[in-house]
Amino acid sequence: MALTKYNYNSFDVTPVASTTMAFNASADGLTTMSPSAMILIKTLTADGSGTSLTFVNGTSDVVLDSTYPVYLFKFISIHPQTNDVELKVNFRDGGSSYDATKTTTAFRAYHQESGSASGLAYQTGNDLGQSTAAQQIGQSGNDNDQCISGQLFLFNPSSTTFVKHFIVESNYTDHGDESYHRFYSGYCNVTAAIDGVEFSISSGNMDAGTIKLYGIKDS
Repeated sequence: MALTKYNYNSFDVTPVASTTMAFNASADGLTTMSPSAMILIKTLTADGSGTSLTFVNGTSDVVLDSTYPVYLFKFISIHPQTNDVELKVNFRDGGSSYDATKTTTAFRAYHQESGSASGLAYQTGNDLGQSTAAQQIGQSGNDNDQCISGQLFLFNPSSTTFVKHFIVESNYTDHGDESYHRFYSGYCNVTAAIDGVEFSISSGNMDAGTIKLYGIKDS
């Protein structure tokens, strides 16, 4: 197939506020359009060398401030090196420690791979009451068919007036060959802004997996 070369001056690339450029069927091939509401900010990938993946506002191109009212973290196929460990999340509210005070709820549905058992229940042992501990958001074995995936929404983290709400939904295959669908929600009961989020493994290192941070505007 022959390639057609265009003169640069034949394209209209005049910037327009709050728009992006897109191709169309016109003579110059470009038009303006509204940009996506969900903007990818940062991608971190586990390589087996550490216990956590951390997002800090202003570090390594991470944005976690008043730029967006809602932030979305997608954790994808998080695989631990050690069997039967928890994936946890915690928040930084100033300083260097991830220890924001949290109150949360937790419930889950599960089904064994063999089909022999299933259930739906509130998980008292997985919720937090005014605790600085990390919140469990998944649990996995280290077989190659076992990992944790899901998402976390963090709302208005830069507020210095209100508490900071978050919602987590995850699915994972644990060391007992069971599929778990878990739901967590709660709030960081602090008036300081949340400027960092840490995802960590309770034992050993993260063998593989990706976490993506998005900003959601106009929400």
